[in-house]
Amino acid sequence: MFKILKKETLANGITKMVIDAPLIAKKAQSGQFLVLRTHDKGERFPLTIADFDREAGTVTIIFAQVGRSTKQLGALPEGGEILDVVGPLGVASHFDPSIKKAAVIGGGLGCAIALPQAKHLKQMGVSVDMIAGFKTKDIIILEKEMTAASDNLIITTDDGSFGMHGFVTDALKKQIEDGVKYDIVVAIGPIPMMKFVSQLTREYGIKTIVSMNPVMIDGTGMCGGCRLTVGGETKFACIDGPDFDGHQVDFDAAMRRLSMYDGMKEREEDCRLIQMADKAEDK
Repeated sequence: MFKILKKETLANGITKMVIDAPLIAKKAQSGQFLVLRTHDKGERFPLTIADFDREAGTVTIIFAQVGRSTKQLGALPEGGEILDVVGPLGVASHFDPSIKKAAVIGGGLGCAIALPQAKHLKQMGVSVDMIAGFKTKDIIILEKEMTAASDNLIITTDDGSFGMHGFVTDALKKQIEDGVKYDIVVAIGPIPMMKFVSQLTREYGIKTIVSMNPVMIDGTGMCGGCRLTVGGETKFACIDGPDFDGHQVDFDAAMRRLSMYDGMKEREEDCRLIQMADKAEDK
């Protein structure tokens, strides 16, 4: 059992939890993730490590309550316990020590995963610009933390309600055209966002790392749900990544795989109604 030491609501439906897990905290590194299970009949699901404190023996997760399992996790109280927390899993992020200037880009909830990457680079002595994109000001998270982890924080909103009006690609392009020379760009968030960031950086010849954690399911390579094509080869995000060269990832194939699950809830509801009708006929 793993005790929830602190629970905080960052925005509507987005929760931050600090978990007592000294053995995991001892080995955790940026880019890695955990697999959790809230109760003995619950499903296993992965969440990226948003932060860790080796001295305090804690790991932090930030998640959106969108499905049954994340809602069950979000319902647990501060002081409550999570049945299973396994980790750290995945290949830790590795950055070339020669890097001098980096742009770390987060899209929405992806900012929670981009934050430890920025902190990692900052600790290496790298000058870090963070670009954080949100749909609107009401769902902005971690502004204070991102400010502390970077030399320059640029927030964009799709509707212009806060910061720069536009997308993260607009902000990145402006930085580049204004003469900022990046050695590396790290982009984490929705797959379309990472795709367009990678397309932009390819034009300028800037090395780009993306985190393919959005496609992970069981986190062990068993289910095959996170199968990717990277540089023409088959990779699994959970065991080969989640970090990959953004210029090598086939984002279109990844999006097609995810679209296979569109409408699943509707099909489940249809099956439920059919089962109910069959039971009624049996009676």
